[in-house]
Amino acid sequence: MGSRLSSVARLTAAAAAAGVVAAAIALPAVGGTGAMFVSASEDLGIKPEDLKEPPLAEKTTVLDAKGNPIAQFYEEYRETITLDQVAPIMKTAIISIEDFRFYEHGAIDIEGTIRALAKNFTSGGIAQGGSSITQQYVKQVLLNSATTKEEQAAALEASYARKLRELRYAMAVEEKYTKDQILEKYLNIAYFGAHANGIEAAAKRFFGVKASELNLVQAATLAGAVQDPNATDPNLGKKQRAKLLSRRNVVLDRMAELKKITPEEAAEAKKKPLGYKGTPLPGGCEASPYPYFCMYVRNEILSNSDFGKTAKARSQYLNRGGLTIQTTLDPKMQKAAEKAIKKHVFASDNPVASEALVQPGTGQIKAMAASRKYGNSKRKKEMSYNVVADAVHGGGVGFQAGSTFKTFTLLTALEEGMKINDGFSVGSGYRAPYYSTFKNCKGQPIGDPSHTVTNDEGGGGFKSLQTGTWGSVNTFFMKLEEHVGLCDTIKTAKSLGIKRSDGLPLTEFETFTLGTNEMDPVTVANAYAAIGARGKYCAPMAITKITDRNGKVTNFKPKCKQALDPEVADAAANILSGVFTKGTMRGVGGIGRPAAGKTGTTDAQATAWFAGFTPDLAGAVSIGDPRGAQDYKLNNVTIGGRYYASVFGASIPGPIWKDTMIAALKGIPATDFTPINSSRFGGCGTGCQPVERSSEPEGDDDTDGRLEDADVADFG
Repeated sequence: MGSRLSSVARLTAAAAAAGVVAAAIALPAVGGTGAMFVSASEDLGIKPEDLKEPPLAEKTTVLDAKGNPIAQFYEEYRETITLDQVAPIMKTAIISIEDFRFYEHGAIDIEGTIRALAKNFTSGGIAQGGSSITQQYVKQVLLNSATTKEEQAAALEASYARKLRELRYAMAVEEKYTKDQILEKYLNIAYFGAHANGIEAAAKRFFGVKASELNLVQAATLAGAVQDPNATDPNLGKKQRAKLLSRRNVVLDRMAELKKITPEEAAEAKKKPLGYKGTPLPGGCEASPYPYFCMYVRNEILSNSDFGKTAKARSQYLNRGGLTIQTTLDPKMQKAAEKAIKKHVFASDNPVASEALVQPGTGQIKAMAASRKYGNSKRKKEMSYNVVADAVHGGGVGFQAGSTFKTFTLLTALEEGMKINDGFSVGSGYRAPYYSTFKNCKGQPIGDPSHTVTNDEGGGGFKSLQTGTWGSVNTFFMKLEEHVGLCDTIKTAKSLGIKRSDGLPLTEFETFTLGTNEMDPVTVANAYAAIGARGKYCAPMAITKITDRNGKVTNFKPKCKQALDPEVADAAANILSGVFTKGTMRGVGGIGRPAAGKTGTTDAQATAWFAGFTPDLAGAVSIGDPRGAQDYKLNNVTIGGRYYASVFGASIPGPIWKDTMIAALKGIPATDFTPINSSRFGGCGTGCQPVERSSEPEGDDDTDGRLEDADVADFG
């Protein structure tokens, strides 16, 4: 306390010598006339005031399932390090130019402050700062913790009141920490320009090296940048770089003057060019090798109340929290999806293919890929939204899922007691017999007897659950949905996580089974994954663990429920397996292990899908034109360098799925499906008749009734 009082006394005496009244020091009011009187006993800082030091904003790092970094998020690009991770020459440079008596004085640099007071008094304002490194640290803390424009202005205002307030805080800081600790905190909080906060980020941004690797020229440059980082920001242009170069040379001269370096060393260093590299800032999904998955993770945190009660809290948690986020992405499976898509669809094509892979039994998203890069360049045909996911996770409106929805009607029929050979005789066209045939889940009749769903190229006759599914016969599934109930079918779909990509309620029309709702690959893949897990539905999952800046670990487990009777799922898998051997994927073939799936094509080939699964992995592939699927249909198009008169589910999505699964599951032992309970689902019940099963596929009559197998010769 004695030394502090002595310092204040010396400051007061010096101020008096400069023409200031000592008992009640009168200082010019900044920005106005008259004087501001400050009590020496209360406002010169003889009583330290504790400084609140909120955690610094630190970057968040996202890792894949193997622990490899794949993305970074930050509000301020900063990497906090310890003082021993800073090159000694950097410490010398910053102390030389900012506060060369740093290790000698207390909170107040008496000589510097006296000099500044005298200069400011004669100039009528704040002409010199005279701030110690401790005071500068205090200023940065106040600025960084400001949450309003008023608080930010108060932290920066040119006034004696602010300077005196900083002195009180600085005294408390000096009592609380050692000089080395203060210097470490200052170097981590200081802004150097070019969006680099803290010495580690600045070293990487300016010169592409760590702070521990900085040389004399680089250290002098960064030491010079902190005085006015906006004016010397090298990222802004030649004028700012010239100012920074000049400032660097001032630092070198000062270091020589203080005998920290020799005059010869200073002269040699001043001959060097600035050397600014402008290393690209890491972070952001556009910079990630897996941008669509990155967007999913980012939006999962920003939209999920588990990570903060308010949107602002979640944003700060992600962008300022210094988190390490472990995710579910499997780099091998991601590579398999990317390679398969690239083989069949070019980035320059107007239609876009996208694919998601999900693990049955956990809901873990293993891959998210698309044929186009993520970005905002229309010239390069980049995607500005997450085409693989729903709107909540950065996606758009999605694409109609077509006949992939017939699976939900099939599941409902099995759940309600139908056997695999049960079925109906159907014609080539279907009309609801009367208005009340179909009712939505509010009990409202919505059947339209005036609308005919057709199988334009045949497909009539008796169809069972098996043959109707293998051929994807529209009229059969309309009749089946009529039999089991529209609302029950919708409930089955919802139990498997089906929801519209745009976030709106599912449309509940009689054509629900034909896939008229817009979907995204993650949602569809996850629904099919539940069948592969014997009816166990798990919500889509992208994050497995978060470690905060203090090392606290939060683990996340799958959120699952038994959505289907396991035996119902087994029976559905048994039927859907036949799609590869007797149905619409026969021309494409299987993947060399037990697999099941369903093709899907929407009305007049607006979009095309394939969704399939094994007990180990599920995937969904969609293709459509983001300019507007209904206006730009997949007819008479060239995709991946190949001409297609019409694109169906087995034309492009099916082969992409096949190539992906073979590569993604390589080295993973094959798992068999659980055999169907023949006593429960085998044979015939009511509404069943023996039929001779053809080895030929029946075709995929989707919402337009055209047969997918008609194009088998083109893509087989």
